[in-house]
Amino acid sequence: MSLTNNYHIAVPTAFHENEDLNVDATLEHIRFLKKLGVNSVLLCASTGEQHSLNLSEKIELVESLERLDVSSDFEILFGISSIRQIEAKQLASKISRVPQISSVLIGYPPYILPTQKEALNYTTSIIERVNKQAVIYNNPLRTGFDLSIQSYKDLIDNHYISGIKEAGNPQKISELNEVIDSPLIYFAGGEKELEKKICLGYNGLSSIAGNLYPLEVKQWFDSLLKKEDTQDYNLLKNKIDKLFEDSPLPLLKNEISIIENINFGICRTPLGN
Repeated sequence: MSLTNNYHIAVPTAFHENEDLNVDATLEHIRFLKKLGVNSVLLCASTGEQHSLNLSEKIELVESLERLDVSSDFEILFGISSIRQIEAKQLASKISRVPQISSVLIGYPPYILPTQKEALNYTTSIIERVNKQAVIYNNPLRTGFDLSIQSYKDLIDNHYISGIKEAGNPQKISELNEVIDSPLIYFAGGEKELEKKICLGYNGLSSIAGNLYPLEVKQWFDSLLKKEDTQDYNLLKNKIDKLFEDSPLPLLKNEISIIENINFGICRTPLGN
């Protein structure tokens, strides 16, 4: 079964003041979003915090999702990315046994610059173990690695890929649409240049600002997809611009704590210094 939601919120990970993982606050934030009507969230990806977590912490976060009282149509995506393929495979095996997780977002390891062949083998090894649909996440600015059009095509032709999150060159989406027949969700990573990306073929949103303005961001996103111009979203866009003026995560966590009356904690340094 394919993903049914083209809009999800990439939730940050909560930490205690001593920088230990705070699973309870992370789950509380997800419950808060669900009560507001959010239908899909992404954990352990896209906020930049995944690579500060060791394998044990990631597994603890995965196991905690079994405590979430959510219906089967609430979609949870979980990020898998590691500089060590063996740990990515171990995490995938663990995720395969957690029914609350609908899909995985597979990202590429930072700094080590794998070849295209090595990246394909890495991706395949995860997909074979996770036994869930996958979204491929390409973010060359963060990793230094850029998945090629041919590699995308090889993965999509041979594996069950539900979506792509392309945070590199937005023009790739137009190129992919020309060579791929499978219907896919093309996720924009965050709200920056969202209008432009939708014009290029993006039809999904992995939202950061949705942590604070979940329904407003979805309404704006839906209006862009439908090419509607009946409402002024300048106030929302100004709020989003303010969020990204500086390092967004410290501000995001502080606002979550205030709005939801929970102690969402701090970022792991150097973020928030």
